[in-house]
Amino acid sequence: MSNNSQFSFGAATGVGSLPGGDAREAARTATGAFEDFPFLPELPARGPGADMIGRTAGLLVEVYARVEPSGWRVGDRPGRDTKRAWAWLGEDLDALEEFTQGYEGPLKVQAVGPWTLAAGLELRNGESALSDLGASRDLAGSLAEGLRNHLADVQRRVPGAQIVLQLDEPSLMAVLRGHVRSASGYRTHRAVDRQLVEDTLREVIGVHGSGPVVVHSCAPDVPFALLRRAGAAGVSFDFSLLTERDDDVIGETVEAGTRLFAGVVPGTDTALSDPAGSVMGVRTLWRRLGLRPGLLAEAVTITPSCGLAGASPEYARHALAHCVRAARSLADNPE
Repeated sequence: MSNNSQFSFGAATGVGSLPGGDAREAARTATGAFEDFPFLPELPARGPGADMIGRTAGLLVEVYARVEPSGWRVGDRPGRDTKRAWAWLGEDLDALEEFTQGYEGPLKVQAVGPWTLAAGLELRNGESALSDLGASRDLAGSLAEGLRNHLADVQRRVPGAQIVLQLDEPSLMAVLRGHVRSASGYRTHRAVDRQLVEDTLREVIGVHGSGPVVVHSCAPDVPFALLRRAGAAGVSFDFSLLTERDDDVIGETVEAGTRLFAGVVPGTDTALSDPAGSVMGVRTLWRRLGLRPGLLAEAVTITPSCGLAGASPEYARHALAHCVRAARSLADNPE
């Protein structure tokens, strides 16, 4: 069941990460660029604890992680790395609160989803949590509890916000296909049963109650149907990776009321086409699917193709502004 019906998404937003390490500057950019759909920025350039896995590990309840040479590993107590993740998230939330005084409308926050977290977090033995389905299940439960607390904190800080939770799942297809490598690198972990993947996602999506959850992946072959069944109100993806093979599932996704977060603006520095050119592919897809043009603005939010952590600060600002102009072009000229 999609939670879209009673919710109004903005026409454009960011994916999550921005370049640099200044929380106030990032919050000013994310709220200034998207007056009707700001997001909580992530600044991985600050180092461990600000990266995707470390930041979400800091949200976990009664599970702590520390940095080892091989990556993040579960530990017994909150050490320096966990405390750093908490401090940076607190700084980011303070900055967001400062720049959203009086704001009412959709506001997006991001965290790593349960399967990418299980693939990216090591157990004490050095293997990824994915190697132990019991551990993966416990991790998902801890994540669900942590997200509940995090969403309540954001709501307290920005009372007028309608919070959209984005779960980042770049490793989802690797988990489903058995492509996640073991610690030695010589073998891969067994593919996880699709039904278990769907059920776990449904459990984590459910923590947001009646609020919408978007699942983001800028990897190829996003499993749209599985995400829709798990309750995702929107799917965020790199539009350039779609092929005509995906037409049917995209059509079904739109008709089911699931919103498309179409990543059409490149995530790293490049020359950008005019805004209309950036959304030409979306219009073409719509025509191919025989969907009514007027539905475009109701069904699509325009974003960068992936996070902007690898872009220059100037390009990142330009890309976000370009998303807004591209969305306007789509709404003004859906044909």
